[in-house]
Formats: sequence, C-alpha cells, structure tokens
Amino acid sequence: MPGTAAALPQILLIGNGAVAAEVRAAAKRTGLFAIGAVLVRPARVAQVQQELPGLAVIGDLSALAFRPVIAVECASHSAVQAYGPALLRQGTDLVVVSIGALTDDGLYAALHDAARDGGARLILPAGAVPGIDALNAAMAGGLDSVRYVSRKPPAAWKGTPAEQLLALDTLSEPAEFYKGTARRAAQEYPKNANVAATVALAGLGFDATEVRMIADPSVQANIHEIHAAGAFGDMHLTIRGRPLPGNPKTSSLAAYSTIRAVLNRVRPVEI
Repeated sequence: MPGTAAALPQILLIGNGAVAAEVRAAAKRTGLFAIGAVLVRPARVAQVQQELPGLAVIGDLSALAFRPVIAVECASHSAVQAYGPALLRQGTDLVVVSIGALTDDGLYAALHDAARDGGARLILPAGAVPGIDALNAAMAGGLDSVRYVSRKPPAAWKGTPAEQLLALDTLSEPAEFYKGTARRAAQEYPKNANVAATVALAGLGFDATEVRMIADPSVQANIHEIHAAGAFGDMHLTIRGRPLPGNPKTSSLAAYSTIRAVLNRVRPVEI
C-alpha cells in the first residue's frame, strides 16, 4: 500500500508547466513517490508557491533541503544547462525532457562528464514516440538511414518560425515547412522538436537524421513517424498522439514517458 508522503521517495521537479502538472498528478495517483520540491526561476517562486500550496517551491539548488532520489527537468533548454551538471555531479540521476538542449555538443559533454564524475545517470525518456528502444537496438547491427516526420495541427506551430513561413490561421491543406537535420530542427523549434532530438540520439545522430515538419489543418492529433533501415531490416512506425490539454505543442505520451522514467526509478521492477 502507498506510504505516507514523508516515507515516499522524494523527487525534485524542475518546472511548472503542463508536463510538470502530469508528474504531480501521477505522484498523487500512484502513491509511489512524492514531490519533495519544485524548482523554478527565482522571479517566479512567489507566484508558483501560490499556485502550488503545500509544496516547497525553490529558486536555486542551494535551497534544496533533501536528497532527491531523482530530478526531473520539464522546463526548458536553459534549465538543463543551469541545473543539469550540478545535479549529476552531486550524484542525483536526472531525467531530461527538453532533449533538444543536447544539440549543444558542449552541454552534452558537460552533462556526460558530470554524470560520470558523480556516479549518476542522465536519463532520456522516449517521449512522444514508440520504438526508441528498437531504434537504439538496431544501432548494434548498423543503421543506414533514419527519417522522422512530425505532422501537427497549425495551432501547434504557433509561436515558432513556422508562423513566418505559413499563414497558420488560414491554412487549407497540409504544408511542409521544414526539411533538414535533427540538429537544426531541435535548435529552431525547441518546444516542438524534442522528439527529433530523441530519435537522433537513439539512432544516427543529430546531423545524419532527416527531419520533416508539416502543418496539417485536417488533423487534430500530433502525428509522429519514424522510418529507419539497416542491417535489422526496415521499420515504419506511426503514432497519432493527443496533445496535452495545457500545451498543444506537447504530446500526452511525452508526459507519460516522463512519469514512466520516474516510476522505473522508484519501483522494484523496471519495464
């Protein structure tokens, strides 16, 4: 049976957006872990404390009053840079949702070295798409090509460079507005292309993974496709994911994948 909050494994939650809300809900629903603290930018501490009564809200790692069993970043690329190396170096496993931040080779190297030095793990959840484990396994035999296609409703691309390329509000047919590498996709579309970064890291890397992005007024779901070929054979995966109610740019499965990473850390059986 679930234990009391004080006895449960406590995690550090970085961020207070739609994914963070799902992680908080999972803590209550499963009774398997507790939110020990929520870390946000210093200027937002007072506001978030009002939004989350009963939870400790901090603006700096120095204010952390406990040793988290795991830290979960679901905030931004800048949060990965600001807090990731320090957490890993002190021995705290870190789940990174903003995987697109790892297109910065210097940051990726710093996280890698900090994890090694601290004896911690940098955990990259599968996010919004299935098959990441199969794609990564296929690397053992050799991959020849990997292509990722992201097809979303026009509204999901608002607030991105796509607004300068397409009339999103009046789009009447599917329009491809990006074709290029996973590296550039993740850098230019940080809120939309974390999946592209995940696919790249699991497969051929940021510069050898082809990405296409499409705004499609005929769909309501976020549609992700992976096409890969290699010594293992051919793989073609498609998922029609529902976006999170609080953020149309993020698929619900991305949040659930983050929760899975936490549960795998606190449960006796990892799946």
